[in-house]
Amino acid sequence: MTVIIDYGVGNLFSLLCSFKKIGADVTVSSDPEVIKSAKRIILPGVGAFEDAAKKLFSSGLAEILMERAAAGVPIMGICLGMQLLFEKSFEYGEHKGLGLLEGEILPFKEAISKDLEIPQIGWNSLKIKDKNCPLFKYIKDGDYVYFVHSYYAPNNLPSSAATSDYDIVFTAAVAQNNIYGCQFHPEKSGDVGLDILRGFCELGEA
Repeated sequence: MTVIIDYGVGNLFSLLCSFKKIGADVTVSSDPEVIKSAKRIILPGVGAFEDAAKKLFSSGLAEILMERAAAGVPIMGICLGMQLLFEKSFEYGEHKGLGLLEGEILPFKEAISKDLEIPQIGWNSLKIKDKNCPLFKYIKDGDYVYFVHSYYAPNNLPSSAATSDYDIVFTAAVAQNNIYGCQFHPEKSGDVGLDILRGFCELGEA
């Protein structure tokens, strides 16, 4: 079973619908025991990094995520959820993340042309770096996915599995051991997004 963590900062309905569309055994829960029993875990997220991180740590869910990560359970962060996997974010200050991946989350504002809109909202193509990443099993280099974000992970991180370009090249997806993430929204990315979720859902299956 795949468990989508409900900690109050995710667009859970559309994500749940996408998993059900591909026939996945999925549930949404904030129950520690349900999360501990999951074969795979999804960490969603929209909104502010600081608020989301506080909710994870204060609820005890951060500790459970780190325990499950250490146990080898596949974990996938989506949008803000991916950013929370890193060590810290510089979104309106400096805020601690889960530290499951090496690196920092930075603002587009200080890195891209002032002529470009922030947040980046819309479709952008993927440049796949890690051809063996399970998330990309059913998609191809250059496929388009849907982004909504004002902050980014740099493209030179050890976990960077795919990049995209918005005046600068940034990390669009991560994969390191059993930790995965998408800066974009698979649930808003049509068939490509569904295929990425399908690849994740095959992890841990016999």
